[in-house]
Amino acid sequence: MTEQETKKIDSLREFIHRKNEDTHSDSWLIAVLHKAQELYGYLPRDVMDVISGEMNIPTAHTWGVATFYHYFHLHPPGRHTISVCLGTACYVKGAEQILDTLREHLGIDIGGVTQDGMFSLQGARCLGACGLAPVVMIDDKIHGDLTPERMVRIIEEYRSRDKSRRRRARA
Repeated sequence: MTEQETKKIDSLREFIHRKNEDTHSDSWLIAVLHKAQELYGYLPRDVMDVISGEMNIPTAHTWGVATFYHYFHLHPPGRHTISVCLGTACYVKGAEQILDTLREHLGIDIGGVTQDGMFSLQGARCLGACGLAPVVMIDDKIHGDLTPERMVRIIEEYRSRDKSRRRRARA
């Protein structure tokens, strides 16, 4: 285990023990899972085993909670998160075609991560940019007035920028 991994586990254990002093441990499981996801970006299997052991909760119960709630991720997310607005205004103006384009172009569905680990795809009920419908948010940037062709160009721009950054980092 790396020093960084050890620090994360120690931080998580400290959080668990601080919560255990306040109340029954089972009632803090969701808070502890949130903390773990904050530290790791997702919930690795070995981390959930540590949580179960530290909290004296059966592993099956911890997994049951983690898989029940949609905001917990069991796999590493992509470097960029694409959120497709599926609200009424966006849907009426073509969000379904944008989503279909992303599915086809990236080779993943909602909840998936591209093979290269670059993109995660998720749906959103509303991104609050109805006047720009249909919209997609990539990380924290809104892209509006989309067409399938424009969506592909945006994805390719992200790929190109990512390649350039990696080349500069190696040089």
